[in-house]
Amino acid sequence: MNWYMEVMRKYADFSGRARRKEYWMFVLFNMIFGIVAMILDNVLGIAIELVGYGPIYILYALAVMIPGWAVIFRRLHDVGKSGWMWLLVFLPIIGWIWLFVLSVLDSEPGDNKYGPNPKQ
Repeated sequence: MNWYMEVMRKYADFSGRARRKEYWMFVLFNMIFGIVAMILDNVLGIAIELVGYGPIYILYALAVMIPGWAVIFRRLHDVGKSGWMWLLVFLPIIGWIWLFVLSVLDSEPGDNKYGPNPKQ
């Protein structure tokens, strides 16, 4: 949970580097909170019928959109890539696979042009 809160504190910080642990813990808690929001929408009966979620999930998704982009930028910086490589998600299938591969790679050792290694 501390890693999730750390990402939220760096709400719009697109510079620097993010460790794998920071990124993946954010992804894990983001998925948990998203599922809880969808369940709440359905339990309260405010979910949109055809999609299965409603205003609670939509508000949550909008609230974490910018921190999500910021943490993926920082994660890509950690492996020595430009943050703009997240645009690979617009390439069908291969873009998502390549972004996943980049997100699981280990940090570049030492400092790189994006900042000091967060592991040290």
